[in-house]
Amino acid sequence: MGIRLGKIGLVSLAAIALCACEDSSSNATEPVPEKIEGATDVSLPSIDLGDYLSSSALASLLEGDTPNSSAIELPLSSESNAPESSGAEQPISSAEIEMSSGGVMPGSSSTEMSSGEMLPISSSSRIVPDLSSDSRPPRSSSSKMEPPPESSSRMVPPSSSSNGPALDFSFYNGADISTVQEYERWGTKFYDVDGSEKDIFTLLKDHGFNAIRLKTFVSPKAQYGYAASGCDHDAESYADKDHIIAYAQKIKAAGMAFLLDIHYSDNWADPGKQIIPSRWRNVKSSDAMADSVYNYTYDLLNSLKQVNATPEMVQIGNETTPGILIHVPNSKTDCWGNGVDKASTAINGDMGTSAGKANAGKYFKAGIRAVKAVSQNIKTVLHIESIRKTNTVNWWMEEIFKNQKIPADVMGFSAYTAYGDDKPDKWNSLFKSLISTYPNLEFIVAEYNGGESDNTYSYDGSRKKAVDMVRGLDRWIGAFFWEPTLSGAWGPALFDWDGPNMKANKKAFDEYKVEF
Repeated sequence: MGIRLGKIGLVSLAAIALCACEDSSSNATEPVPEKIEGATDVSLPSIDLGDYLSSSALASLLEGDTPNSSAIELPLSSESNAPESSGAEQPISSAEIEMSSGGVMPGSSSTEMSSGEMLPISSSSRIVPDLSSDSRPPRSSSSKMEPPPESSSRMVPPSSSSNGPALDFSFYNGADISTVQEYERWGTKFYDVDGSEKDIFTLLKDHGFNAIRLKTFVSPKAQYGYAASGCDHDAESYADKDHIIAYAQKIKAAGMAFLLDIHYSDNWADPGKQIIPSRWRNVKSSDAMADSVYNYTYDLLNSLKQVNATPEMVQIGNETTPGILIHVPNSKTDCWGNGVDKASTAINGDMGTSAGKANAGKYFKAGIRAVKAVSQNIKTVLHIESIRKTNTVNWWMEEIFKNQKIPADVMGFSAYTAYGDDKPDKWNSLFKSLISTYPNLEFIVAEYNGGESDNTYSYDGSRKKAVDMVRGLDRWIGAFFWEPTLSGAWGPALFDWDGPNMKANKKAFDEYKVEF
């Protein structure tokens, strides 16, 4: 979710490390950090594992085949299908390798990286549907290979600290509550429909919600960032790494599932803008940019893992229909990230060009590899909007999953009635078609609100029907209400302000009523 110019208010992880080891529980020494050329974010330590997979074996794995179990594959930070150099050692940007027997070699990442050039990958040419007529900014575009089915059962978040009934995680009935962190600064309290005070997690759980989605930006306090000086959120950068780690621990303590939405920008990333983060803008090649994506993603996810707040799912980008890491700000760029220029062809991930498609594919793969290097159990998600535009959805997914062979696990969509996506019944045909076309993918509605127009909803059950409709479809594993404390053009909130506090709107929450 993002915001377009003129709107008021707040809007809105394939290289798998396999190791045949005699004793995965043996004492592992901490690897020595080593800088990687060609990236501008944190560096990760290299690991001495002897021989590793040949390029053909690596390519085989990326296509879904499993190499000999005695082979070792290192999570490479550079593009997996980049040509091998003759004699030069390939950089390693993973700080952790997951063993086939379940053991883990821990790593750390902290130092800043130098920039440099690496080998590009080939591009592909396809005609891009016209996105310019959309009333909302264009969203996600990516190419992905169809991954092998998950063999493990649904990972259930720890609930030892949670109160109330045990939650069912066969389906993620979620909400994005990113803004609630900001309200906590002012001491806002939350009250249920009966007037009883509850923390936000307990209140949502009592109405059947079992999952939380949080957005995160790279450097939100940077110039042109979400919390830049002079903007609405400049008091504190709630969407940065530190705040995400702190709030993720609250999610886990509540016994709820966690979806992390990485914007790969300092500000809102959506169909109208995908702004390259400030600390990556001096990068000169797409491989260096991919290394930056990998290192940032790994550092963020590994940090969450260290505090037992590993997400169940991670979005590699937000509403990336037009691509990812496309734009740079200029003197006219506002606090919401509106008014931008396109970055150079060498690095931008604009899905409207052959070079951009190749770049975008490289960046999606880099993010996915980083997530899987931290934990193979985390599901990786790609996310677009415009579900009413069937041709755009089909074009984007074919390019991402079939042509670019991006190994994501889950495909996510935004679905807003007020933005022309119609009511849930109208989504059914497309959603069923995607199930048939992509038999190895799972799906979620990453964002929804049933408001018919600007801050208007008739309380006809459409919001809950969005959940019920996809819950009844094969391999649709969740739906997330976008910002239940915010009202706007996308529809009204689930809460009403009562002085400095928020009270659950009875008509809104009656649709989510759960009998325990």
